[in-house]
Amino acid sequence: MTGAGLLTSPRLREAPSEAAGCRDLRGQVARLERERTELACSTWPRTGLTAANAAGGAARLLSLGELESLRAALVDSLARTRRELGERLAAEERNRRLIEAMLADPAAHPWVRVSHADIGEPGCRHWHVRPRFGLLGMLAGWWRVVVSSGCPLQPEGCFALDWRY
Repeated sequence: MTGAGLLTSPRLREAPSEAAGCRDLRGQVARLERERTELACSTWPRTGLTAANAAGGAARLLSLGELESLRAALVDSLARTRRELGERLAAEERNRRLIEAMLADPAAHPWVRVSHADIGEPGCRHWHVRPRFGLLGMLAGWWRVVVSSGCPLQPEGCFALDWRY
């Protein structure tokens, strides 16, 4: 047997078809949309994050170029939402630490007020540093933290649990 039979001519590789590229991009778009949905669900009850629908419009078949631009828009939207969420979580953590500092030393934080919205919680409760006996307590330096009990009249936009069935 000669070695000539074992050697084969190199086969030319075909360029990947557009269908395979579209299939790959649809998988990436689906993964990015799933990540965006999971991020939106994990941030509840926070609102106002910019996780808008990047696709928009009615259902249709997208070309390769449209899928690439959709993927880019989703990547940008997801990055922007993660950045906003990171900034918001950092601010909420600072406010939680402020509440701890207010409780530890009320006199160092006169008239400071922190609400539940400031720490990312639903409801209308807030912590407010006030003088103990009005003007006399303010002049004497007798400060205390007053914690409200929440929403007595349920103003619009305030979250409350209704346990009635």
